[in-house]
Amino acid sequence: MRFQPILSALGILLMLTGGAMVPCAIVDFFTNAESWGVFGLTGFLLLGIGGVMAIAAGRSEQQTGTREAFLLTTLVWFVLPLAAATPFLALGFTFTDAFFESVSGLTTTGATIMTGLDTEQKGLLLWRSILQWIGGVGIIVTAIAILPMLRVGGMQLFHAESSDVSDKMLPRVTEIAKQITWLYLALTIVCAICYMIAGMDLFDAINHSMTTMAAGGYSTSDQSMGKFADTRVIEVAIIFMFVAGLPFTTMVMMFHGNYSSLLRDPQPRFFLGVVIIAVVILYLCVRYHPQTYFIRHDEHLLRDTMFSVISVITGTGYASTDYGQWGSLPELVFFTLMFVGGCAGSAACGMNIFRVEIILRTMWTYTRQMLSPNRVLMVRYGGRPVRDDVLQSIMTFTFLYLLTFSVAAALLSLTGLDAISALSAAATSISNVGPGLGDIFGPSGTFQSIPTFAKWVCSISMVFGRLELLTLFVVLTPSFWRT
Repeated sequence: MRFQPILSALGILLMLTGGAMVPCAIVDFFTNAESWGVFGLTGFLLLGIGGVMAIAAGRSEQQTGTREAFLLTTLVWFVLPLAAATPFLALGFTFTDAFFESVSGLTTTGATIMTGLDTEQKGLLLWRSILQWIGGVGIIVTAIAILPMLRVGGMQLFHAESSDVSDKMLPRVTEIAKQITWLYLALTIVCAICYMIAGMDLFDAINHSMTTMAAGGYSTSDQSMGKFADTRVIEVAIIFMFVAGLPFTTMVMMFHGNYSSLLRDPQPRFFLGVVIIAVVILYLCVRYHPQTYFIRHDEHLLRDTMFSVISVITGTGYASTDYGQWGSLPELVFFTLMFVGGCAGSAACGMNIFRVEIILRTMWTYTRQMLSPNRVLMVRYGGRPVRDDVLQSIMTFTFLYLLTFSVAAALLSLTGLDAISALSAAATSISNVGPGLGDIFGPSGTFQSIPTFAKWVCSISMVFGRLELLTLFVVLTPSFWRT
């Protein structure tokens, strides 16, 4: 195991985290908030620690290979949340709440223990949004550059789009990260401009553009997007949340002149199809079900249905209305959408749409094979046969995903939560969605009132979901640490 590149990478990331606190200190300074010193001091501290780590690592010529990539990917999602939690600790949060909020931010889950956001200090609100923006681009780069190389969860299916497997990971990641970051930044700026045109002020537009493109969902108001329900902000959010759920590799290729790449990629088509089906089912259910007579004539019903579906399936977690009041069937649909997720290589979360489609195609292929045993049938995706190692990786990931969800739900139920709340909290945590179902975790609820143990279960589940499970399981095996 070569530790110098890992130490160097972590040091650089800590320095970037500290530097990201500077805008928060500036905003608080000019708004006369006392917390400007907190962000200034903690930012300086992280810059120093990161700098020492990078210097201690030296300018080693060692390359980062597969084993180092597994360890680095895992450490990033534990070390950075601890570093990002320091401003929350300094502002009076308990260690549990501070870690929960920072993990939720960096994993772009969007679950929160905070209330009173409308009157909160602007620097802290900006810090939450910056965490999600950083986490969003980190998730995209990980899914595009690192996970295919690690052959995690069927991500090797996209290996041809991410480059050759080799021990020289860092140069490749650097190049991919540059292209993705520029596109991500450009879309964030365009989103902020559109939000301002739609009626947001500058501060709200900046914050919401970052959390929209990250598919994160942190808001500057306790009402989330419901605060802007009477403006065109909702329509803007629908468009950019959907864009955040598309594969960024495809969008990068489009910006390089390959305009047909979006049509050739099967993910966006299936993603759009799932969204349309869910919107139609929910709209008809709410429009004609006797239990929802009080909202069936709402002029914004179709818009709110589209917004809620895209918000949940991408894991953004914004809320424009309390869809928990729509009845039992809509709750079941939303619960299912939590697991589906967006496209691989996007800021969205969940199982990812390509895995769902391949699982369905596998079931259909094997059903036909049973009816005609002498026929030779292959699972195909995007017009190409799916290799056995990819199928095995996807099935293993799906099993571990459902197993982890079940264990988390069982542990949460031991804390006294009712069945719906325990299942909802486990699903929304491992799928990195944010809001769930029920009175506690619904669109208008928070995680503030749950026990400390439950918060840790949710925090760890968020990390598991963001690490695509297999990455962490590999690092935890004894054989990984043998020479």
